[in-house]
Amino acid sequence: MIRYRIQELLADKQFKEGRRVTLLGPAKATDISRVTLSKMVNQRSYGTLTDHLDKLCSFFGCRIEQLAEHITNSSESHSQSNRTMLFAGHSGL
Repeated sequence: MIRYRIQELLADKQFKEGRRVTLLGPAKATDISRVTLSKMVNQRSYGTLTDHLDKLCSFFGCRIEQLAEHITNSSESHSQSNRTMLFAGHSGL
């Protein structure tokens, strides 16, 4: 799953600028709707446009890996370990 670090970047921006920064700031500056930004913050695995990611990186002055990160789902890692165990027992194949 992809996790967007918008809240963390907003908090950093707020600290650096010494003023309150909400989702309205990046929404107005990037022409990304506040609803879309809210979904990126609050909904797990929310899919968005690469154009949105580009605009947010420009707004925050960050690289993509500072804006978004890949989180391995526990079910994915559990499934992967099960597959590894299944194939490990059949080394002759």
